Amino acid sequence: MDKERLPQWGWLLIGLFGMAILSNFFNILVLERIGLPPEYFVVTLIAAMSVVVIYISVWYDDDRAHYWESSKASIFGDVFFILLGAIVSSGFVIAFTLDAGLGQLVRELFGMIAGFVTAWGLFYWRNTDLYQVGSD
Repeated sequence: MDKERLPQWGWLLIGLFGMAILSNFFNILVLERIGLPPEYFVVTLIAAMSVVVIYISVWYDDDRAHYWESSKASIFGDVFFILLGAIVSSGFVIAFTLDAGLGQLVRELFGMIAGFVTAWGLFYWRNTDLYQVGSD
């Protein structure tokens, strides 16, 4: 993939759209069949989109290119950590707000905020060197 072909927001839009399709397929093929209530389907979308938002920014920024020199196990661990954190935090917020009388959009917005912030925080915690300003 040539990152010069599109601006960063273009790659982000393509990635988010792709993950929306994949997570909806997962929701229909797996989660619906095991009987999970539809109110929780947004959790998979939030987790998948968290990975896209974090990794498009890392991939597109030349100052963070050294991240890709890490071992595959480390990168896989980061992705797993991001997914797990986003799933747990957004799922908790969705479950907590179900009986609060909030509308679906507000519940999902709170879930997105919790999922994205937790995912980025966990990625930052594991990769603080990516965000340090050079001390010259």
